[in-house]
Amino acid sequence: MELQPCVFVPKSKIGETLAQPPSQGKRLLEPLKAIAAEAKLPLNILEDKEVSNESEVHRHEGDLWYCLEGEVTFIYGGAMVQPWAKQLPDGGTDDREIKAKETANGTEVVMHSGDWLWIPAGQPHTHRTDKTARLVIIKIPAKETVPLEAVPGWAS
Repeated sequence: MELQPCVFVPKSKIGETLAQPPSQGKRLLEPLKAIAAEAKLPLNILEDKEVSNESEVHRHEGDLWYCLEGEVTFIYGGAMVQPWAKQLPDGGTDDREIKAKETANGTEVVMHSGDWLWIPAGQPHTHRTDKTARLVIIKIPAKETVPLEAVPGWAS
């Protein structure tokens, strides 16, 4: 087994990343996006500008969110409404990632700069903002993949 190397990301690269002007939609910010992809880092900085995302569940990993700037509304928990497995570009599916247009009976919270939110594997979640928000997202592998039938809303 080959170990992954340690990776140092200097403050200057984070500053460069955050210096990018906002743009419409949802995107991962450069240069951190390229650094994370090359080094296989489990983190990134996501920018949302005037977006409303589909609900999703990650059966194999949790999401740790930190709001750097702006304001973003998250809905977490509850049950997915008419969920489906993530569609892959090759036409296949990945049922480790479940999507839905909405989540019923979730908890709504508004994150502001400095707030953290932990969403464990298997929990439905979505987020939206009508302005601009920048968030650190850290992907934390689950000890075990959540069974498909345990995903709230999958079997109903």
